[in-house]
Amino acid sequence: MEQKKEEVVESQSVPVFGYELIRDLLLPDILGKHTPDILYWGGKQLARKFPLPSNDELISFFREAGWGDLAIVEQKKNEITFELSGEFVKRRNSLKSDASFKLETGFLAEFVQMQYKFVTEATDELHKRNQTVKITAVWDDKDRIE
Repeated sequence: MEQKKEEVVESQSVPVFGYELIRDLLLPDILGKHTPDILYWGGKQLARKFPLPSNDELISFFREAGWGDLAIVEQKKNEITFELSGEFVKRRNSLKSDASFKLETGFLAEFVQMQYKFVTEATDELHKRNQTVKITAVWDDKDRIE
């Protein structure tokens, strides 16, 4: 009996509409003009609570969290560019002209920082034409984290 309860809980998912109500309507009303900064910080906090050992785990996490399909599109000396795409990203963009992806951006900044051990910041850029978000994480190789 206990095992069946666990299976049911694992198979249930939050409807996208419920998630959007909280993320895109309620939080901005509560947080006001500070919404992007707080979501970015919140993403960093979440990454600390869910330390992921690899890029594959990161990609799976994004999919399981319902944040979209994540891909690494370019990697340079102190910079990684990710692309976030998929139905969830398209839906958020179609329903809200100023959809924020700061939560995901903060998460990626902290993930990269934990991987490379350098202070890292990330920025996001919405590409409405192809319904994707480009997130670039940049670190300073002179600012090492112990």
